[in-house]
Amino acid sequence: MSTESEILAEIEALKAKIPETKALYREVCGLLFFRHGITPTTNKLYQFVRKGTMATPAEALAAFWEELRLRARVEIDHPDLPDEIKALAAEAIAGLWGHATAAARGELAASRLEHQAAAERAQQAQAEAEQATAQAQVVADHLRTELASSEERTRQALADLEAERRDHAGSKARVQQMQAQLDQARIQQQELQDSFSTELAKAREATEGAQERAAAAERRALMEIEQERQARAKAEKATEVAREKLALAEARERQQSLEHAEAVTRLQMEANTAKAALQATQEAQRGVEQQLGELRAQLADAQQAAARHQAEAQTLQGLVARLTPAGAPAPARPARKKAGKADG
Repeated sequence: MSTESEILAEIEALKAKIPETKALYREVCGLLFFRHGITPTTNKLYQFVRKGTMATPAEALAAFWEELRLRARVEIDHPDLPDEIKALAAEAIAGLWGHATAAARGELAASRLEHQAAAERAQQAQAEAEQATAQAQVVADHLRTELASSEERTRQALADLEAERRDHAGSKARVQQMQAQLDQARIQQQELQDSFSTELAKAREATEGAQERAAAAERRALMEIEQERQARAKAEKATEVAREKLALAEARERQQSLEHAEAVTRLQMEANTAKAALQATQEAQRGVEQQLGELRAQLADAQQAAARHQAEAQTLQGLVARLTPAGAPAPARPARKKAGKADG
């Protein structure tokens, strides 16, 4: 361990034992001078102890040298020492005391100058601090004013926010009420749409049934017309055959009127029979034409019923389209069955 470290350790031990600052500095003076052979100075003392002001170690050092001088005088005045030794010791101690006193006074003067400079710096710092305090006071007053204004704005903002909250609560209640009404309207619209869908389905079924009945009637009419065509063709063919036979018979009658009276009579009878068949055929044709007219009337009635059902279905589809919300899928239109037309 170095000498400085030993001195610092011993001084720390003295600090623990001696709480009084001046007494501590006097003990450190004796420690440096007697134990370590170091002449104590004000700067060294303050450097090792670092307590109090610079005047404290100077006063302690002066007291140390005064005490040392008094002790030396007592020892020098000892009756057993020769006069020469007393004189030399007195001169040596006087010289040492003079040097120590001069050093102590120089250090004290330096300490005083340093303290004076420190006091001036402290006064200047105090003036600057007072000026800074005044400026800070001005800033603080300005900040207080701004804070009061900010608090007022905050209170006004809070009041506005509370009013907006009340308005928002009222608006929210109205929105909820309108939402409930809208939900009720949607439910009613859904019920009405379901009802119209049911009615539309019924109308579709009725229209499809009417169309099927009209198609069946049209098929039956076409079949009867075809049968009438075939019957008329057969009648016309039979009439043509009868006409041909009649013409042949008339020719034969003209050629063999005299020779073949019986043949003419027979042919006349055949002609009468053919005429009767022709009349029967014509009567049957008139009956078929009458039935055909009735069937055409039924077909016209069926077509009118189908047109009426189709108009009703289109009306229902228009109502559903007006009541259906935007974006909802429209109900599919039933495909219209085409009815064939009979040739007149």
